[in-house]
Amino acid sequence: MIIFFDDRPVKIVRTNELTQADISQFDHISDLRLSKLRSIPLSGHVLLLNTNGSIALQVIEMLQTEPPRELLSITLATRDKASVVEKIKSLFKVIKAAGGVVVKENKWLLMYRRKKWDLPKGKLDKGETSRKAAMREIEEETGVTAVLKDKICTTWHTYTFNNNRILKRTKWYLLDCVDDSRLEPQQEEDIEKLEWLSPRQAQSVLINSYSSIRYVVECLQHMQNVTEHL
Repeated sequence: MIIFFDDRPVKIVRTNELTQADISQFDHISDLRLSKLRSIPLSGHVLLLNTNGSIALQVIEMLQTEPPRELLSITLATRDKASVVEKIKSLFKVIKAAGGVVVKENKWLLMYRRKKWDLPKGKLDKGETSRKAAMREIEEETGVTAVLKDKICTTWHTYTFNNNRILKRTKWYLLDCVDDSRLEPQQEEDIEKLEWLSPRQAQSVLINSYSSIRYVVECLQHMQNVTEHL
């Protein structure tokens, strides 16, 4: 599970899931049985071993009040992943959403909203499934009708609304375009323009986006690479 706090990814993993290749990517590795959180250098990509629920809450509070400027990501390694995840969720109101990457002739549909490139997505209506919500939100925000193919990934990110701390879970899907004859940005959602872009073009413009959106695209490309080699 990865949660994006102010665009910084926090990954929660089981200790036995870490491979040697994973470990080699970190700039700092600290064992919380041996070091206190406040004494650990939080810069670059950080791995914290032996994380428990209370330590996880300290990390989240720190990221929300005084995030270290040089920190790029934190991975919390724990033997009890479910407990740590539930502790983190308890701090927030969880909202469910869905969205997707629509494909037409090997191009992806991206939107420009609030000075950032983004993907169409939105909250689930009461009783609505994530799959139906993804198709509905895409049509509402872009005018495009699309059909679902595969699930890409799930992202989590936090924000504050009306003094409430929100944790949004978004399920992302790959979709095929059925009809884009009514292509039009939904102005009520502050969408300025829509563009069909090649994967290479999308990678370029997504420099001006969010880490969570770039993560979705990375997952999609990995999924497509695996499919190509089958």
